[in-house]
Formats: sequence, C-alpha cells, structure tokens
Amino acid sequence: MSDALPEPATEVLDDREGVPFVGAGPGDPGLLTVRARALLADADLVVHAGSLVNSELLDAFCDHAEQVNSVGKDLEELVPLMRDAHEAGRTVVRLHSGDPSIYGAALEQMDALESEGVPTYFVPGVTSAFAASATLDTQLTLNEVANHVAFTRPQGKTLSPEEDHISEFVRMGDVTTCIYLGTHAVRETMDRLLDDGVDPDTPVAVVYHASWPDEDVIRGTVADIADAVEEAGYRASALVVIGEAVTGGGYERSYLYGDWASSGGGGEQEPDADDTDAITEGSTK
Repeated sequence: MSDALPEPATEVLDDREGVPFVGAGPGDPGLLTVRARALLADADLVVHAGSLVNSELLDAFCDHAEQVNSVGKDLEELVPLMRDAHEAGRTVVRLHSGDPSIYGAALEQMDALESEGVPTYFVPGVTSAFAASATLDTQLTLNEVANHVAFTRPQGKTLSPEEDHISEFVRMGDVTTCIYLGTHAVRETMDRLLDDGVDPDTPVAVVYHASWPDEDVIRGTVADIADAVEEAGYRASALVVIGEAVTGGGYERSYLYGDWASSGGGGEQEPDADDTDAITEGSTK
C-alpha cells in the first residue's frame, strides 16, 4: 500500500527547531500524516515505540535512518541518546504510536530534553479511537445518542480506584467511553460497571489492532463482552468502546443540513445560530 503513496511535498516539513514528537497513527501506514511522513523521510535517527508502531511503516518511510526501539529504555537512557544525536547535528524524530498526546508519556521526555537545552514540539497523529470508529462504521458522537466522548483507562498501577470514572461516564448515557490500555482488565472493568448499576445490555465493542491487517472486532454487551474477549485470547492492543454509538443506530437527523434531504438539495438556506456554531467548530452534527 505504501508504494502507491505520493512523495510528500517539501513544503510540509515543519520548520521548527528541535526534536519532534510524532504520532505514527494507529497502525495502517496510510494513516500516517503527510507532515509525519516528511519528517521521517528527513530523519537520521528515529526512536520508536517498538511493536506498537507497524514495522511496515518503519520499513516504508524511515528504512534509511538509524532506528532505536524505546521499549525497555528509561528516561536516563532515552534523553541522552536523543540529546547527543541532536547536538551532533543529526535529525532526530521521536515516533509514538497513535497520537503522542493520548497516554503517550511524551511530555516528561520533552521536558527532560528541554532541560538539556534541546527544543521539542508535537506533531499530532491519528489516535486508535478514531481508527476504531472507522472500523465500526459509526461516529463516536451521534445526534440524540452520544453528545460526548471520554478517553479513559481502567484502574491499576497508575490509576487509583478514586481516579477511575468509567462507571460515571457510562451511566451518563450519552457518552461514548473509549478505554485505552485496558484489554487485560475487561472482565474487572465490566464487573465494576455491573456492580455500579450500569445496564447489562449496554453495547460494547472491542477493536483489536484497529487498522492493522489482523484487525478484529468483538461485539457484545457489558454483561457478556468479557467472555468473548477471553475466548479470543486478547490481552493487549485493543480499544474498548462502550455506549449506544457503538451500534451506529438510534440517532436523529441533525440540524446542520436543514431540509436538504426532503427538498432534494435544490435550495440554499441560512443556518440558524446553532448550525453556524457547528459549522465553525467542524462538527459533524
């Protein structure tokens, strides 16, 4: 697939100085942004997030560069590696999976580099929740179904029970809850939801390796999804999506398009204030 992609224009190269923290996207090399691809093409050293970044992407876009797997390396090893390369005049790219701003632990690396005199900046990527939405053929927000989206993770070593708000999000009813880093804890999470009074028939989808060649989707409910995930044998690399938007149904027509469908789209009309806000904000509603 990557062979068919055109070469990125030189104008898309970011002119900021320093080490960019780049989102590699969810897995499919075709979902890498144009700017990210241009930066990789210009890189001498790419420090990447191991198996979380598709090896096909690494082979296609930065095979010319030195590649260092960051898995198993702490800040005391990664920061001097990137600092020394930058100070030696090499072009360094730090490549995170998905989008580095979502559970990427990027800022602590960036702050450490900045304290060493190395400037850094973000280059966004496609996060796995958006790839999962595409796989499910639905929107994360749907008119009169889901007005909000929550990105969260289950309780564990880095999240105490007091910081776990999954039940609150799901009980709101009009929230699509996307759980990152939680495949191993699906049963514990669903049991807590049931204990907290969540409707056992609430739809759930677990999307394994969204956008990868071995992508898989398991659909169910809060009551039965854990059995299905355990039967499939997945313990990592899946996004859990909870809420009625998972079904892609039950929504109301939005106000954005007015009477276009019933009128055949033949006439123009002025949007009302709410519609104008929606258009301005890039809403799909």
